[in-house]
Amino acid sequence: MSSKTIIPELVELDVGRADKSEVIRELAAHVVAQGRATDADALYEDAWAREQKDETGLPGGIAIPHAKSAAVTVPSLAFARLKPGVDFGASDGPADLVFLIAAPADAAETHLAVLSKLARSLMLDEFTAGLRAAKTPQDVVALVDEAIGEGEATVAAPAAAPQAARPDAAVADGLLIDGRPARIVAVTSCATGIAHTFMAADALTAAGTKSGVDLVVEPQGSSGYQALPQSVIDAADAVIFANDVDVREEARFAGKPVVRSGVKRGIEQPAALVAEAVAVAKDPNGARVQAGANTTSGASSAPSQNVSWGRNLQRILLTGVSYMIPFVAGGGLLVAISFLPFLGGYGIALAHGDSGVNNAVYTLQHFAIWNLPPEGLGYYLGAIAFEIGSVSLGFLVPALAGYIAFAIADRPGIAPGFVAGAIAVFMNAGFLGGLVGGLLAGFAAWLIGRPTVPRWLRGLMPVVIIPLGASIIASGLMLLILGAPIAWLMTQLNGFLNGLSGGGAIVLGIILGLMMCFDLGGPVNKVAYAFAVAGLAQQTDASFQVMAAVMIAGMVPPLGMALASTLLYRRGFTEVERENGAAAWLLGASFISEGAIPFAAADPLRVIPANLVGGAVAGGLAMAFAVESRAPHGGVFVFFAIDPLWGFALALLAGTVTTALIVTALKRFTAPGRRVESAPADTAAEQPVRETVAA
Repeated sequence: MSSKTIIPELVELDVGRADKSEVIRELAAHVVAQGRATDADALYEDAWAREQKDETGLPGGIAIPHAKSAAVTVPSLAFARLKPGVDFGASDGPADLVFLIAAPADAAETHLAVLSKLARSLMLDEFTAGLRAAKTPQDVVALVDEAIGEGEATVAAPAAAPQAARPDAAVADGLLIDGRPARIVAVTSCATGIAHTFMAADALTAAGTKSGVDLVVEPQGSSGYQALPQSVIDAADAVIFANDVDVREEARFAGKPVVRSGVKRGIEQPAALVAEAVAVAKDPNGARVQAGANTTSGASSAPSQNVSWGRNLQRILLTGVSYMIPFVAGGGLLVAISFLPFLGGYGIALAHGDSGVNNAVYTLQHFAIWNLPPEGLGYYLGAIAFEIGSVSLGFLVPALAGYIAFAIADRPGIAPGFVAGAIAVFMNAGFLGGLVGGLLAGFAAWLIGRPTVPRWLRGLMPVVIIPLGASIIASGLMLLILGAPIAWLMTQLNGFLNGLSGGGAIVLGIILGLMMCFDLGGPVNKVAYAFAVAGLAQQTDASFQVMAAVMIAGMVPPLGMALASTLLYRRGFTEVERENGAAAWLLGASFISEGAIPFAAADPLRVIPANLVGGAVAGGLAMAFAVESRAPHGGVFVFFAIDPLWGFALALLAGTVTTALIVTALKRFTAPGRRVESAPADTAAEQPVRETVAA
């Protein structure tokens, strides 16, 4: 088998395809047919998942669907020249030149560099013209070999290392600063770091050269990046961030006027980005890179531009919930452990007194482990676990508020967010108070950090001035105006929850079950999980029942898919899906509902409805049986914190079997559905960091 990146057998000329899904699937099949990948479906799914995040159509009739996939064994390019073109989402119409870039999941830097050369060559008109004029697959291979350096000659391509653009055109007055050409630095990066990253870098470089400004680009690709010299950054008038993922070491650009956009805009509208960067450099009130920006976090240092406020708010709230979960998971499990019969038992919540505070292991008077409560080592250890768990749970609201503020203003927002969350606890405003306090603290910190300040003051901004000012604003508003009405609302909500019984509780269980199974780790799932976790701090029967309903329903999708794919209807699933099904047994038992995502992504029109029905059955039965869970996570492995166990098992079994039977019937008696371009399951796939929890 040839080790070259492209061979004639991977080229199709003047073929017709129904849509982009069919184009990607056929090209993936060619890669597998040549022994360069092991599973066409897996390669297709990985490329399709990337397509769902951001369409890969580019101006000029080009599309570059791409993926790093475990199914790929040899880095490959598959090419199709389409007649007629197919819509890949480009602003100027369908694409007739389509490259599928297939890279191994652990691709070496040299392989990624080769693939990125192709992406950069696509920015050259002579290269695309040659592809359209090619008569045979061999002609296409020769052109591509030359472009990526595998032929006898090499087409000149922009260097990987950042190089300043040399102005060769007259500079318009609007692009001058202090009578000289504007100096701009830019950073580009995309999810895979192979194609869009370098195409945006080249497009911006070309736009800078054409307009006469001094523009230097730092492409942050999968194979690493060469950081711009700090002297170049310091001398720049503004910075352009054209990114789909976090900017690495963003703190280097602190205080610089900034324009933020997605990486595709860097390819499609580079001149507009250059003009916007010059404009923001001249605007004393323009956006600035936050001082003390986090260099490694997943949070943005400011609300993302060119993204709707709804999407920004969703990102902010989900960041807060994700960072809050470890506090609750650890604390909840410790409290649940303290309830074990050989430790404190359930009564320890009321009877432990000062046992965990006023004693040390060497001061106990009743040291025998077999002594009954309130004596003995076992009871003392239970009291210690209860104290640690209770304190950890006490961070629920402050952590939520702190990391909501972090998602808005980065590190300077954490302290005022935690303070606002603590004020919400002090005023009995609870979970809702934490949400509001975190948003207030985050936006206050962001606004305080926007103005340009002298260099000598920048070091004080993130550690003194921003936390102080934001704490005063957010916590002051909570104490003076907002805290009391939010506390009243929380009292009413808790009263309603505690008063639910019979049919009302069952309906709530059904609703929570539907929410947990709708998007498998996406926003709807997280709202239901956060609602249940927040209630644990109340330590009431009703809150324990809500937690049980949410956990049981969240276990149903992976267990249902596991049952259907490994036992009930194996031939209805691909080999890869059956392997995923085997893993889903453990994932489901552990309450990791993301174990069902591969099934939902591959066949959403049949899998998602089955999940919803099974989740509703499980949630409703859990509430009907009054199942309680004192642990926020763990599935079957926290059985000691669940009561009654028979109710837990029966509700889980009923939901799992329901989901498995429905998906089996749909697969067996309905026509195979085409992969749709948007489905609720895709929401979860868009989260930048998927949590290894069911929330």
